[in-house]
Amino acid sequence: MTLDDLPTTIYGGGKPAAPAAGYCDAPDCGDAQRGAPRGADPRLDGEGSVQVQLDPSERIDKALVFAVYGKGGIGKSTTSSNLSVAFSKLGKRVVQIGCDPKHDSTFTLTKCLVPTVIDVLESVNFHPEELRLEDFVYDGYNGVMCVEAGGPPAGTGCGGYVVGQTVKLLKQHHILDDTDIVVFDVLGDVVCGGFAAPLQHADRALIVTANDFDSIFAMNRISTAILAKAKNYKVRIGGVIANRSDETDQIDRFNAATGLKTMAHLPALDVIRRSRLRKATLFEMDADDPDVAHAQQQYLQLAETLLAGPAPLEVTPMRDRDLFDFLGFD
Repeated sequence: MTLDDLPTTIYGGGKPAAPAAGYCDAPDCGDAQRGAPRGADPRLDGEGSVQVQLDPSERIDKALVFAVYGKGGIGKSTTSSNLSVAFSKLGKRVVQIGCDPKHDSTFTLTKCLVPTVIDVLESVNFHPEELRLEDFVYDGYNGVMCVEAGGPPAGTGCGGYVVGQTVKLLKQHHILDDTDIVVFDVLGDVVCGGFAAPLQHADRALIVTANDFDSIFAMNRISTAILAKAKNYKVRIGGVIANRSDETDQIDRFNAATGLKTMAHLPALDVIRRSRLRKATLFEMDADDPDVAHAQQQYLQLAETLLAGPAPLEVTPMRDRDLFDFLGFD
C-alpha cells in the first residue's frame, strides 16, 4: 500500500460535497430550511468516520453560527472575542462558547476565568435540572454572553459530549430563542470527532492562520475536516483570517491553489498582545491609537461581511505531502 491508497478524508484532497436535494444554502433561507438533512448516509462524515452524530434535539435553529478553528496558539480566542464584540456593536445578541478545557476563550470579555459547563454539572452530580442560567452563562463586555464548555478529564471522555451538553443546556434555558449569533471558539487544530462537533452546528467555519508552514498545514487539515462534515451538515467554509502576520504571501499562494479566501488581516500588532495582558478586547483599548483603530475596523468589516451571508467557498485541500512540496523550504 502507498500513500495514494489511503483515504483522502484523512490525508487531504477530495472535492467539496454538493448540497443534497432540499437543502437551502442561501442567506435568505427560512429557519425550517436551514440545516435540512442531506441525502448522504447519515452514519458517515467521511471514510472511516467514527464521529458521533448530532442529536436533533441539540440543533441550533435560529441563530447564525460560526465556528473558529486554527492551529493551537494562533489567536483563535482573541479573534473570537473581538469578533463577538464586533457583532454586538452592530446590534446583535451574541453568545460565545469556548470549547477548550483550559477555558480561557472568554476571559477578555468577562475579565476572569469562568467555571465551565462540566464544572457546574459536576457540582450538581450531573443533574442539569438543578442548574440556573447564571450558573454557566456570564455577562461579558458590551452584552456578549459567555459560556465555557470545558472538557472531560484528561485522557477520558469526548469533547463532542461536552459541546452537546452545553448546547442542550442553552436550549433548555431558552437562551438561544432570541440569540442572533453564536460563536464557537474551538480547541487548536484538533479535528477528531469530538472537537469537530461544533461543525455540526455551524453555518460557516472560519480558519485563523499565520503566514507560516505549520499554520497553513493545520488550515489545510481543518479544511478537509469541514468538507467531511459538509456532506451531512449545513456547515460551509466561510474564509480565512490572517493573524499575527505582517506578510501574507504564503497564505495568498495557498488560497489561490485551493480556493480559500482571506476575509480579514490582522498584522503582528503589539496592541493585540497588550490587550490580552489587560484582560480586554481591542474595543476597550484607546481608539486614538492607529493600530487599535485598524484592528477594530478589520473586525467590524468581518462581522458585516459575515452578516451579509458570504457565498460558501468551493475548496479543494491538498494532500499532506503535496502541501509539503508546495510550500517547500529554502
